[in-house]
Amino acid sequence: MSTTVELAEVEGTPVRDLAPPAVREPARAAVRAPAAAVALKVLRGLRAVALRSAAIVALLALWETAPRLGLVDATFLPPVSEVAVAWWELLGNGQLAEHTQASLIRSFGGFGIAVAVAVPLGLLIGWYRPVAVLLGPLLEVFRNTAALALLPVFVLLLGIGETSKVSIVVYACVWPILLNTISAVGNADPTLVKLARSMDLSTPRLFQKVILPASVPAIFTGIRLAGAVSILVLVAAEMIGAKAGLGYLINASQFNFAIPQMYAGIVTISAIGLAFNQILVTIERRLSLWRVPS
Repeated sequence: MSTTVELAEVEGTPVRDLAPPAVREPARAAVRAPAAAVALKVLRGLRAVALRSAAIVALLALWETAPRLGLVDATFLPPVSEVAVAWWELLGNGQLAEHTQASLIRSFGGFGIAVAVAVPLGLLIGWYRPVAVLLGPLLEVFRNTAALALLPVFVLLLGIGETSKVSIVVYACVWPILLNTISAVGNADPTLVKLARSMDLSTPRLFQKVILPASVPAIFTGIRLAGAVSILVLVAAEMIGAKAGLGYLINASQFNFAIPQMYAGIVTISAIGLAFNQILVTIERRLSLWRVPS
C-alpha cells in the first residue's frame, strides 16, 4: 500500500524535481543563466540607445523651452512642437512628398553619376603613373573651385532646368570620391601587391583580389562625404532657381514668412542626410566583412 501511495505521489512530478538537490540546483542555475544573459544584453542595448539619443533629446528640449521662456524670439525660432505640426500639415497636403521627391531624384541621380565616373577614374589615375602626371594639374585647378561658385556658369550653359541642377551635383560629388579613390590605390600595401605579382596575377585579377578590397574603406569615406555634399549643394541650387524641391520649399517659406514650414523643410533635409549616410555605412560594412575588427 505504501509503495502505491509513493508511486501516486511521484506521478506528475517533473523529472528534474525527482533528482537529488545536489543535481537539481545546477540544472536550474543553467536554465536561469541564459535568461540573465539576455536581460543583461537588453539592458546594455537600452543604455547604448539612451546615451546616443541623449544629446538629441536635450537639443529638442532646449528648442521647445527656449522660445516659450522668451530666451529667443518665437517669431524667428518657433518651438519644435509648432515645427512638428507644420511638418505634419505639409505631409498631409502632399507638398512635402512632392518637394522631397523632386530633391531626391536630382540628388541621387547626380550622386550615382558621380560614383560611376569617379571610382573608375580614380582607380585609373591612382594605378597608372603617366595618367596621374597628365591629369594632376587639371585636377588641382578644378578641385579648388567651389561648386556653388560655378553654379551661374552651369545655369548659363545648361539653363535653369533639371540638367543644370544634376550637373552641379555631379561636379560637387566627383571630387571627394575621386581624391579618396586615388589616395586609396596609392596607399595599398606594397607587400600584398608584390605578393600578388609574384603569383602572376593579371591586372584585372590584381584589382579584384588586392586593390579593390584594400581600397573599400577610403573609397566609402569619399562616397559618404559626397552623399552629404549632394544634398547640400542641391538645396543651394534649388534656392536660386527651381519650382520644386526642398530648397525651393525653404526659400519660399522664408519669403512668405511661414517660419515653421521653413524649419520643417530643414529638418526633413537633415533626416534624409542622416538616413542616406546610415545606408552607406551599412553597405560599407557588408563590403568589408573580410576585415579583421580592430
